Amino acid sequence: MPEFLDIKHLDAGYGRSQVLFDVNLGIPWRGGVAVLGRNGAGKTTLMKTIVGELPAWKGEVAFDGRDISRRATQERVRAGIGYVPQEHSVFARLSVRDNLAVGSLASSKADAVDHVLSIFPKLGQRLDQPAGTLSGGERKMLAIGRAMLGDPKLLLLDEPTEGVWIGVIEEITERLIELAKEIAVIIVEQHLDLALRVADYAYVLDRGRVALQGEAGEVRGNPELLRYLAP
Repeated sequence: MPEFLDIKHLDAGYGRSQVLFDVNLGIPWRGGVAVLGRNGAGKTTLMKTIVGELPAWKGEVAFDGRDISRRATQERVRAGIGYVPQEHSVFARLSVRDNLAVGSLASSKADAVDHVLSIFPKLGQRLDQPAGTLSGGERKMLAIGRAMLGDPKLLLLDEPTEGVWIGVIEEITERLIELAKEIAVIIVEQHLDLALRVADYAYVLDRGRVALQGEAGEVRGNPELLRYLAP
């Protein structure tokens, strides 16, 4: 059975600077996949290339049986890819309600916002509050919620707990575990325990190449893992 997201021999980068080298990944149609690695390993570049913010220099990105390597970001989002970037993922001056309203324009479900509020009930208590005044954890919840309003089949999360208070990280983790039971989730995350709780499978990048991969438990127990994560 072909992978839901199938990346083969992918090269990508910025300008003349190559960041990804011959990357191969397979993502199933449901479940969590972690992408790990130290800063500068190529994790964010990979996410941006999957969603189309960066072009693939070489190789193929196939999604749901179709090659999307040359498709625009908007086409990929319409095809079912949701993306929560590391930064600037909410409209700071708009209220929580209006952020969700903008996101719901891409949804065909009348109860889409209610579904998001059931996942993140804290947002329901902040509907009239400007998004820029939310805590770091609440902004992350809002960003994930907005992405979910597009009815994604695949959700890309780049550092979803960065800048989040430890007490809220657990709540976000539990929600992501539940989401991964319904759709495919790729998570880039510095918190190793969080990432491997959400993920069934993990890839470790080192200098733009896949250095390790395997079931989450196997990767966690691999003695080489810390070498690839050390600063």
